Amino acid sequence: MAGKSRPVIGVIGAGSCNEKEEAIAEQVGREIARHGGILVCGGLGGVMQAASRGAKSENGTTIGILPGDNKANANQYIDHAIATGIGEARNLVIIKTADVVIALPGKYGTLSEMAFCKKMGKPIVSLSNWDIADDMEKFDDPIAAVKRVFELAGDL
Repeated sequence: MAGKSRPVIGVIGAGSCNEKEEAIAEQVGREIARHGGILVCGGLGGVMQAASRGAKSENGTTIGILPGDNKANANQYIDHAIATGIGEARNLVIIKTADVVIALPGKYGTLSEMAFCKKMGKPIVSLSNWDIADDMEKFDDPIAAVKRVFELAGDL
């Protein structure tokens, strides 16, 4: 991507997940790295860790926006840990940092991040269990979802 900055792709989802969700998140992370994107997430476990692991398996770059004060709490696949000390308010920082966001299954933290995207007009693609807007692009296939994320990033 010579001459063009690498898109920062936000990955949001549950802090703990089942094996199927973990596999999907890891695949999303791999695809983000394969397309040359930088992955930004909450930096902890669950979907965040699986996506980061996937990105690192393809030599991708990862950023973790942590809720607490200690960078050491980041999962082992985070390259750049940012300790905010602002708790759940860090969800807004993740969304503001990302160029485009991909939502995976999650609970109310994920819902809040999705709502921030819609409120701010931030492009979002959903693999999530939440259906919050008629105009939200929803996918079942992680590869197709990441492809769409990069199409949207190219439009920025």
